[in-house]
Amino acid sequence: SLVSFLAHPNFRFVKADVTQPYALTNAMRGEEQADALVHLAGIVGFPACQAIGRDAAWRYNVEAVQHVYEQAASLNCERFVYSSTYSADESQSLYAETKIAAEEYLLQQNAIAPIIFRIADVYGISPRTRFDQMLNQFVLDAFTKRELIIYQRGYSRSFIHVRDVVNGLLLGLVADVEVVRGEIYNLGTPNGNLSKDDIVGLVMKRLPETHVVYKDLTFGGDRRDISVSFEKIERELGFKATLTPDDGVREVLYAIKTGLIRKPQDGRYRNARFIVQ
Repeated sequence: SLVSFLAHPNFRFVKADVTQPYALTNAMRGEEQADALVHLAGIVGFPACQAIGRDAAWRYNVEAVQHVYEQAASLNCERFVYSSTYSADESQSLYAETKIAAEEYLLQQNAIAPIIFRIADVYGISPRTRFDQMLNQFVLDAFTKRELIIYQRGYSRSFIHVRDVVNGLLLGLVADVEVVRGEIYNLGTPNGNLSKDDIVGLVMKRLPETHVVYKDLTFGGDRRDISVSFEKIERELGFKATLTPDDGVREVLYAIKTGLIRKPQDGRYRNARFIVQ
């Protein structure tokens, strides 16, 4: 997914283990001064965290953040941009627990400015599109199976396109550091606050032959029924999303239909299989 950047003169790839105390400082040895660090590494999602267990999830999602922050401070970075989840204060999952712990650690630090973005459910095409994300998965299932099985029908989520996520993180890099220091921003858009039925409706608009089945089951630890306010990020950083969930349905369906993404059911497009309880 990073191959397209290799020709850029300012791009350098280093493979390292973020759980190791000196991975970052060793990688930066001999390099120019870094202005900021964006921490995107982690075990993402409650199924993936459940699959690897509490100890490993804590090591990669909490201890690694501590190691990387300490090294960023030793490198005299100005700011530390952290990707968290919008459900950190709602979900009872192991994933949310690790994200909360990492946030709490960062908010106690002042060596360099921590900036936390709680990202909504991501959709859309990317270098490694994820088909375990709800909107993308709904489109894939509707196209390949002509059927959608919906759990927790009335529940709402908040959705944002992956390109808008990148735009939001970039704002954290250019904003006045004293404005964003120690702040938490919900990264999403008001028109992304939709119920599962709303997403089904967007899918059915393009795939009307889809059969929808509703089941009353819950996924262990994932009880999100959330509508989120994004007033703060709009007011303080001027963030505005450029794409809508309807755009995402159209984009993902086109990529599957045309074969732009081959074998979308392949495991590389998923962080973990769902654990149904």
